Amino acid sequence: MQVFHTKSKIIITCNKRISPYLQQEVEALGYTPVRVFSTGVELEGTINDTIPLNLNLRCASQVLYLLKSFNAADPQELYNELVKIEWEELIDFTGYFSVTSNVNNKHITTPLFANVKVKDAIVDRIKDKKGIRPNSGADVNKAVVHLYWQDDKADVFLDTSGETLAKHSYRKIPGKAPMLEALAASTIISTNWDRNSHFVNPMCGSGTLAIEAALLATDKHPGLFRMNYGFMHIMGYDEQVFFTERRKLKDKAKKEINFKIIATDISQDAVDIARRNANTAGVEHLIDFDVCDFELTEVPEGGGVVMFNPEYGERLGTHTKLEITYKRIGDFLKKKCLNYRGYVFTGNPDLAKKIGLKASRKIEFYNGKLDCRLFEYELYEGTKRQPKED
Repeated sequence: MQVFHTKSKIIITCNKRISPYLQQEVEALGYTPVRVFSTGVELEGTINDTIPLNLNLRCASQVLYLLKSFNAADPQELYNELVKIEWEELIDFTGYFSVTSNVNNKHITTPLFANVKVKDAIVDRIKDKKGIRPNSGADVNKAVVHLYWQDDKADVFLDTSGETLAKHSYRKIPGKAPMLEALAASTIISTNWDRNSHFVNPMCGSGTLAIEAALLATDKHPGLFRMNYGFMHIMGYDEQVFFTERRKLKDKAKKEINFKIIATDISQDAVDIARRNANTAGVEHLIDFDVCDFELTEVPEGGGVVMFNPEYGERLGTHTKLEITYKRIGDFLKKKCLNYRGYVFTGNPDLAKKIGLKASRKIEFYNGKLDCRLFEYELYEGTKRQPKED
């Protein structure tokens, strides 16, 4: 099976509501999407095509390469179809693989049962052809097979990513309630920031937004922080393709910027964590860190983006302390951030009303399963006179 050179369907998955920004990234790499849906982008290509996708994409979760589509009403039919695939040409019999799945079939009460059926088919096929059983388990750091089985329609993929791409591998210390790296990158992309003007991130926490802004500004991609992917454990892999692609990433990454990225937090611990994460990402020298109340954050002349990701609290109930914080955020944006665009990311619409500014856009996201909005405020003269949100 010459999967490295044979075109098939490729599905790039992402968290809900991120696909418009994933689509932008995919198109910027020169690929033409066949379809864009709420949790991903579909295109056509080879396993070799998945290598630059894995290394470049900031908003993606997994890059899946379709091996076979077929009808399977029940687990036995699933097994019968799977055992026909030439697994001995894909997975080394001395190697290791894992199985993941997304299953909705009336005969399956737990996805683990479907995973076992897939594993059995692969192992039985390879043992029949090679006389040795490969090892398998839950770790997704080697070859990964993904089953998508809805009703009686099954798709079997090679997961060329393995570990999720949504984590960008630089954040060794997460800090308190961190924003997933793919989500942080998506929110910044959604602002249409020109990546050449100031980026100010008060209440920075573990620094993810500021770090992702620095990575975007310098054109540094997640592939520079990672040396293991699912495609490396498929038979026929040519490491030269990977190293050539990785060299391209290194060569195009900029080392310096001519504007400011500022990250502040009232917590010394948070700023220490943010610095260490930025150091791992190689962008610490590009970010001005400070320990202070957000109201004391420097806002340089010249305009740009100011982005907050404050605590949301719970959706219901009164949060006097947080209400005061959100009102102070509004006052800070009005008084100190003229000629900037301000953004507040929150999962609490009631608290958002306390900001006291009219949002020019409300961009929809999820943070985990929580329905969130990125509120955009155009902070020009006269903003204060605009009415509050309804």
